[in-house]
Amino acid sequence: RVLLLSTGAESNEAAIRMAKLVTGKHEIVAFSKSWHGMTGVAASATYSAGRKGYGPAAVGSLAIPAPNSFRPRFKHADGSLDWQTELDDAFDLVDSQSTGNLAAFVAEPILSSGGILELPQGYLAALQQKCRERGMLLILDEAQTGIGRTGHMFAFERDGVTPDILTLSKTIGAGLPLSAVMTTAEIEEEAHAKGFLFYTTHVSDPLPAAVGLAVLDVVEEEKLVERARSMGAKLFAGLSSLKQRYECVGDVRGRGLLLGVEIVKDRKDRVPDHQLGAAIAAEAFRRGLSMNIVKLPGMGGVFRIAPPLTISEEELELGLKIIAE
Repeated sequence: RVLLLSTGAESNEAAIRMAKLVTGKHEIVAFSKSWHGMTGVAASATYSAGRKGYGPAAVGSLAIPAPNSFRPRFKHADGSLDWQTELDDAFDLVDSQSTGNLAAFVAEPILSSGGILELPQGYLAALQQKCRERGMLLILDEAQTGIGRTGHMFAFERDGVTPDILTLSKTIGAGLPLSAVMTTAEIEEEAHAKGFLFYTTHVSDPLPAAVGLAVLDVVEEEKLVERARSMGAKLFAGLSSLKQRYECVGDVRGRGLLLGVEIVKDRKDRVPDHQLGAAIAAEAFRRGLSMNIVKLPGMGGVFRIAPPLTISEEELELGLKIIAE
């Protein structure tokens, strides 16, 4: 069942509102470096930026650490991220803070504004199990990852996990304001029976809806999901080669055509280098390449590289050449 809206924030507002009504609870958990929008409860579930100076967040807003393989909080003996222990520890803290009203966890499969932090293989399934054990719904926000960008139609497909509620925006409208909330028939029927209400000026507007259908047709006809997978592999390989050549490239991460490059002063100590990242971005722009850089506390400047799914091999190679120079 689908509800069409205009923006990513609206879709997350509706999803969280639905989860609260269906579960009869109000506490919402999200990742510490999340971005789900700048309105109401969506802003309350956003922890990467924009929290200070606006007064209290929504009651029942809780956060857990976002897993970061480059800067792990919990480590195995070989130094790699021990995400299971980190997740267990995080939910111990959630349980300690909760008043028994956990409604949902809202997550991005790859935290885009959080610095391209990809949930490790197996993490999403374990997170869903944590939600099941507590009677919570799992909401996945695929504003950045949905409609083919990661090499799957939806990023959660890689993990074999189906969310209770899925939100989409950005790509689905091809530049027009269009977002969607998708859920199961069972959840929709229960929400309807309880009087679920969410209206906006342009809810289910036919014009962007028609554009959304055209986008889905083009993605299928031009095999853009497969293209994102193959071109993403080439882009990842090209960026990884830069890591071998330049000490300032601390990490290359992501999936498909949503990749991140973190700039550091020292690869061993992983000291962030925001100044160098900004200088690289400025010089790349001067040479004709627009690169989005994310600056977050405790992390280096992270280039968020998400070219169009229709990018040509020549354009990809040119972009890599400019970055290298």
